[in-house]
Amino acid sequence: MRVTSELWVSAYLRTRNAKNKPSVLMRRGAREAGAIFVRVDRLDGSYDLYQPASQFAYDDESIKKGDRLFTKTLDGVMVFDVMDRLESEQKFDPDCWILETECPKGSHDLLLANE
Repeated sequence: MRVTSELWVSAYLRTRNAKNKPSVLMRRGAREAGAIFVRVDRLDGSYDLYQPASQFAYDDESIKKGDRLFTKTLDGVMVFDVMDRLESEQKFDPDCWILETECPKGSHDLLLANE
């Protein structure tokens, strides 16, 4: 069983900040099950965007462990491209969460789906 989105976000932000990777909540979503989007600022003017992986990406083991899997949707783009994408996502799903984390190397500490 997966933890709530609120608890996952709280733990993610705490973990990233403890690693000296400044991370903030940009938009609060639905407490129980809102989709989570993570914007990575590479501090050189480029950004990456990660979104929840498709349900087809989950296997029995990841479901049992309650993992949240992500996929990279934008890679090395300008902030306006990310903002446009997130704006359309918010229109589709007004309950989504948006986080931002900083890392020049683009690290994110997310579990990625093998799609």
